[in-house]
Amino acid sequence: MSTDRPIFVVGCPRSGTTMLQLMLHAHKRIAVPPETRFLLSAYYHRRVHGDMRDAGRRRALAEWIAGDKATKFHELGLDRAEYVRRATEGPGSLGSVVGEAFREYAERFGKARWGDKRPSYVKYVDVLLRLFPDAQFVHLVRDGRDCVASLKEMPWYTLDVYHAVANWAESVDQGRRLARSLPPGSYHELRYEDLTADPAGELSKLCEFLGEEFDPSMCEPQRVADVAVPARKVWHRNTRNEVSAARVGSWAARLEPWEVALCEHVLSRRLRDHGYELSGAPSPSARHLLTYRRTATRRALGRLERQARDQVNRRREPGPLAAMLTSGQLALAGVPRPRVAGELIKG
Repeated sequence: MSTDRPIFVVGCPRSGTTMLQLMLHAHKRIAVPPETRFLLSAYYHRRVHGDMRDAGRRRALAEWIAGDKATKFHELGLDRAEYVRRATEGPGSLGSVVGEAFREYAERFGKARWGDKRPSYVKYVDVLLRLFPDAQFVHLVRDGRDCVASLKEMPWYTLDVYHAVANWAESVDQGRRLARSLPPGSYHELRYEDLTADPAGELSKLCEFLGEEFDPSMCEPQRVADVAVPARKVWHRNTRNEVSAARVGSWAARLEPWEVALCEHVLSRRLRDHGYELSGAPSPSARHLLTYRRTATRRALGRLERQARDQVNRRREPGPLAAMLTSGQLALAGVPRPRVAGELIKG
């Protein structure tokens, strides 16, 4: 049965989410754009943007999304004026104004479903569900040691190894919570190593979860890389090659011995739970372990502070949040499904 539910690709940074984005974008019914920067910002500034039941407010938000360079709207390749018009004339909710941009991106390719990829979304699933209550989440997990090794080499990653290790721990911990708490058909987890070893097999399972037929084109994501990955992101150059498992386990040559020791000590249970073997590295030094624990504690406190502020803001919502763009969203909002031409109404 066909569906139009939004799809969110999440995971620790450098876990292969861009490759998975392209695999989904290669599907004949699914479009997943390059990363944007307006969804979370629109949500956390919702009191500033005001009540979206007001057409003027919808227009103002849409103009900010389409016109501010920081939102990266331009990478969607959409007509700004047309998006603003459609968002203004569309349903009066924050999710509808935001979702309209992604819906138009899917229409650009003649596709029925849209997705969005941003690794950090794994920590904001509660927010995404407030905006898109019928969403499906795909969590890609990669060996934490490979993620840490790759993050170290990224020109945009300005934090240290301790933050990189904590980031992976937070992502997989959140994945475990989501697997327990989300309703059936909402959360799917797969490993990067399995996906690169057997793309067809893993993507078939993914399509079954999404309610879609498997499309063999998904196994050749490099064919759509020029469309869905900006050329300026040189760190994604491997997405223009065939799917390969060549980088699996490369952490052994890319991490310092003390970094391997730290990873395997603080991540040991998580690594084993996800099927990764430990190398038997010695215990890390007390200094490295203390620095990591302080880093992880600061990050945890930061998350708690953000969540506390948001809980306060939830008591003073400026207007409706949930999108009303898909059949599932309309049903949840109590809006009658639009009739299809020639359709008979039973009863």
